[in-house]
Amino acid sequence: MTDHSPTETDAAIILRPDDLDDLLTRAAERGAERCLAHLGLENGHAARDIRELRDLLEAWREARHTAWQTIIKVATTGLLAVILVGAAIKLKLMGGAQ
Repeated sequence: MTDHSPTETDAAIILRPDDLDDLLTRAAERGAERCLAHLGLENGHAARDIRELRDLLEAWREARHTAWQTIIKVATTGLLAVILVGAAIKLKLMGGAQ
């Protein structure tokens, strides 16, 4: 084993809670800025762009929901029309046979 004597790099860093909080806040802000830059949202319009993307996504979901409702209504209406046509044909056939 080698004898390990303390050097400057081994010195402990002591921070007050307020200083640690400031350091963490600056690090978080830099990380957020890098993340936004990586996403292409660093020009100061990130909030507006994200709001527009959310609005677009909500509109897409609403359009998809409306499309499914329309498909179901068309299918239901078609099925009822087929039943009514079938009933009319059946009644005419039964009425003509009597």
